[in-house]
Amino acid sequence: MEPILLLAHTEEDGTLAKSALEALAVALSLGGPLTVGLVGQDVQPAANQVASSGARILAISGAAYAAPRYATDAAAAEALACAAGAALILAPHTSRWARALPGVASRLVGRIDTHATRLAVQNDVPAVTRWYYRQRMEAVLTRSERPWIVLLEVGQASPPVLPQSPNAAAIEFLAPPNHATRTTVQDIQAPQSGQQTIRPDAKLLFVAGAGWTKKQADGAVHAAEAEELILGFLGSANASLGGSKSLVDLSGEGQSVLPFMTHLNQVGQTGSTPRHPKGLSTCCHGEEPHVVGWRFITERRAINLDPNCGWARGKADVVYVGDAFQVVREILKELGARS
Repeated sequence: MEPILLLAHTEEDGTLAKSALEALAVALSLGGPLTVGLVGQDVQPAANQVASSGARILAISGAAYAAPRYATDAAAAEALACAAGAALILAPHTSRWARALPGVASRLVGRIDTHATRLAVQNDVPAVTRWYYRQRMEAVLTRSERPWIVLLEVGQASPPVLPQSPNAAAIEFLAPPNHATRTTVQDIQAPQSGQQTIRPDAKLLFVAGAGWTKKQADGAVHAAEAEELILGFLGSANASLGGSKSLVDLSGEGQSVLPFMTHLNQVGQTGSTPRHPKGLSTCCHGEEPHVVGWRFITERRAINLDPNCGWARGKADVVYVGDAFQVVREILKELGARS
């Protein structure tokens, strides 16, 4: 097997995120000599996490690499790739690497594939599995060009269970590369914890459809109550929020909208493929693009008043025929009683 380089950037506390550890598990499964390249302000905690994997650890650290920035990230990744001399370069498909590594592939005169849902060795050759045409077609491909950069989607492997060493891991630090940058990171603006609705590690994905903003049985729109119920459910169940295209598009049509719902929450028709263990769809009619976006959801359930909706036609494991307002209201009562 060819030499492998795993690129990983650290989190604010210096450790590696779950997506990076999953990518490490994929890299270890390939069986080739492995080098881990770390980028961040303080990389020692991350190095300690992967020390027992037996991989060589390279790192570029410093205050300039604390925040995502194309110029610094691309220069660091290029330097690590050159130092490792690896033919296959893996990285978790985070927004930080997705922005920087395509340019690195060009600098290295290599190739890159993104959104890989599986990477395995077939006939002694690494092969990538990915989806095309909005997740309707699956392809398995190999490349002869090297270096080959592959961005790995989350959820395809469990993080490896590695024993923690009592001693600090040995790191080969590289000198920060020269890079021309005109960008200065001044501040990071993030939503408050109570406003966070996208939780990639949540066990449940709660998807809201346009029915939440339509007229109800009494002939009135209850957008305020819908907001209260949905946010209450997300908080009580620690779930992640998704939205159908019809719902997130309502803001441009002058109709009642849910203020916390954005296109970042959209599932289906965007190429987004959430990978939560369970999914609950509410007030959605189950159109095919929406269902395709749920391809990697293990258990699918839906709430809809229409027993003949798209979800009931073999696209969901369980369909609850009922009013979503009433069902979620009763669920919140049950969750409140348990807590």
